[in-house]
Amino acid sequence: MRRDSIFYALFRRSPSLLFELLDSPPELSQQYRFESVAVKEPKFEIDGVFLPPMSEAPGTVFFAEVQMQKDDQLYERLFS
Repeated sequence: MRRDSIFYALFRRSPSLLFELLDSPPELSQQYRFESVAVKEPKFEIDGVFLPPMSEAPGTVFFAEVQMQKDDQLYERLFS
């Protein structure tokens, strides 16, 4: 799966970075599972997804999408 490999590696190695950016306790990341996923029809690849623990229902899913270059239609494409 093609993804922004630098940020995938960063979040895979240090998932607490996302929670620090969200101003949440970094130790919360220890409960989450970090994955890279693709959404079908049409295919859309997400850089990473932080999945909540199975025991936490309904739980919050965090999507990580990193943009490294100017894209005037990023938000339109991301939220479509």
